Amino acid sequence: MKKLSVLCLMLGLVWGCSPAGEGDKTKTDTIKTGPDKTVADRSTVGQPPPAQSAVTPAVREGEQGVPPAPVFEPVILDSYEVGQDVYVRSLLVEKEKNRLWVGTSVGVMEIDLEKGSVVNTFTRKDGLANEYVFAIGVDKDGAKWFGTNSGGTTRYKDGQWKTLFPMHGLADYWVYSFAQHPDGGLWIGTWAGVNRLDLDSGRMDTYVKELVNEWVYAMVIDADQRIWFGTEGGISRYDGREWQSWTHADGLGAENVENLPLSTNTGLGTRNRHDLGVLSGGMSTYNPNYVFSLALEKSGAIWAGTWGGGVSRFDGKNWSRYARQDGLPGNIVYGLAFDQEDRLWAGTSNGLGYFEQGRWRALPQNHLLLGAHVYALAVSPANELWAGSRGKVYRIGLSNKK
Repeated sequence: MKKLSVLCLMLGLVWGCSPAGEGDKTKTDTIKTGPDKTVADRSTVGQPPPAQSAVTPAVREGEQGVPPAPVFEPVILDSYEVGQDVYVRSLLVEKEKNRLWVGTSVGVMEIDLEKGSVVNTFTRKDGLANEYVFAIGVDKDGAKWFGTNSGGTTRYKDGQWKTLFPMHGLADYWVYSFAQHPDGGLWIGTWAGVNRLDLDSGRMDTYVKELVNEWVYAMVIDADQRIWFGTEGGISRYDGREWQSWTHADGLGAENVENLPLSTNTGLGTRNRHDLGVLSGGMSTYNPNYVFSLALEKSGAIWAGTWGGGVSRFDGKNWSRYARQDGLPGNIVYGLAFDQEDRLWAGTSNGLGYFEQGRWRALPQNHLLLGAHVYALAVSPANELWAGSRGKVYRIGLSNKK
């Protein structure tokens, strides 16, 4: 086991190294539908997607046409301690500099991927308005943006820091996602809608009522420059002119076949803050409209990780949905990422899984993960998967078989 740092010690035992996780209370902490869609249930998901798709719908063991065994063997290469009660909530690979940025519940680390060493650590004393970092983004000028839990968003570039609060036009103090648009606008997802920040003029626009829900956790921008928003109440999309939204009623989120308790942990229709605990009586909970993560397939299809509803794929017309009965390790999906071979990885409430040759598989070494909950994923230029959980960051090799 390597130690990039015991982050609690390096960052000065900020907050006692204890905020939010599987059943934690991070304080604080909202949602319409679009055109015709159809949903592929498990009896029909074997129908192939369009030819240009990078993936195919799931099939089961024993069915005709089951694909061959995987052509690679993912292996946990290293694990790096960040502190026993520290949560790794966000990861960002800066390809130009071959650096990994790690956002945790006690600050930020900058890691040189080539050397495998910590370059910098940042806390409030360095310029962060709050050490609990839920999101990391990079803008067109190379500046890094840190979205925090109740501390607004902080910009860092060339040693200079600047923090934006609601007094500066930011929608909320709680910031959960970033997306850099080709038109130069930086989109910022918060718990009270989204902002578009014009990086040249400094103008800040806010969108709330246009979204299916104002509590925004994830964003991606597709090849047509449309912005997709994963919220606490469904998915919204903005093409620069019109807004559309989708919910479980349209096909988002798998059915509750395991009879999980319904999650009441939602801020829908309120301005009350709520925690991010995903358990009830020791069991995982279910809210298929609650989207933690989004990923964009090369074909243009959108994948969404939900709270208890597994993973859903939307190609613009049809939905396909996958849960534990389809091989997904856990039904709560915090993070999604495509590797360089177009395999989709999912960080779940029960370890890591990946979608290859039409079906979900669990990471063979899931039993070695310190915590079952995998919150953040990133793929390096060397095609290695980095995964963040409670207490550790994992480096996973994705080498092809000989």
